[in-house]
Amino acid sequence: MTDGLIVVDKPPGWTSHDVVARMRRIAGTRRVGHAGTLDPMATGVLILGVGQATRLLGHLALHDKEYQATIRLGVATTTDDADGEVSAEADDESLERVTDAKIAAAMKRLTGAGEQVPSSVSAIKVDGVRAYKRVRDGEQVELSARPVHVERFDLLERRAHDLDVEVSCSTGTYVRALARDLGAALGVGAHLTRLRRTRVGPFHLSIANGIDELEETLQIIPIAEAATAVFPAVMVTEEEAARIMHGQRLVLDIEQPTTAVLAPGNRLIALVELRDGVAQPIAVFAAQADLSS
Repeated sequence: MTDGLIVVDKPPGWTSHDVVARMRRIAGTRRVGHAGTLDPMATGVLILGVGQATRLLGHLALHDKEYQATIRLGVATTTDDADGEVSAEADDESLERVTDAKIAAAMKRLTGAGEQVPSSVSAIKVDGVRAYKRVRDGEQVELSARPVHVERFDLLERRAHDLDVEVSCSTGTYVRALARDLGAALGVGAHLTRLRRTRVGPFHLSIANGIDELEETLQIIPIAEAATAVFPAVMVTEEEAARIMHGQRLVLDIEQPTTAVLAPGNRLIALVELRDGVAQPIAVFAAQADLSS
């Protein structure tokens, strides 16, 4: 088994955990995790880590993402998407007053840096329990607003009361909450009916594989290649690599806060952070025995 990343095109109806469970069987190891949960209704790019690459996942989640989605105006739901129960409906007269210009203005106001209240059925933990589980158990959950950044919120096509949109945003941004807030801004309510993630950081849908394809041929991006696709990289000597393996700080010629460290032979040794001008290991990947190979 190769340590690395698998870029999956998640099918509809599957939870992210469903995909992980299937990939554990395909890869023949339980050491599989995912970065950036996708709701069951959503499809598209889901990044999985295998072996030591599971330790990359928390860092990958810090990158921006892109989505294509469909927002239905005039109906609000308890979950802000099509899986929830209808909580409010706008009348025809109100919907007729929603012009393209009003939609464009509302979308523009939701673009850029701001704060967003996540959906109450999100995977955010409240006192150690997922918010969606508390809601399913009958609890009222109110989550605090958190900072987000919506780089792009573009209307691709309007079909009656359905809006096909494209969103580029920071991690932690909920597209269904964006749909909810757009409906609220227009005074008619709205919910998400389709969501497809097309990019996570540098990993695009074009390199993703479906579950059936991965059953036939398991496509794994080697860990060093995956790390250098996301982070700037620096090459060190075997002696420096050994020091990093022992958690020692080094003075390295790096500029970015997080950098991948490679040893000769293009072996990924660690991720380091620049702290007070010195590189501090934050994740070590290779075993000490690897340095003599």
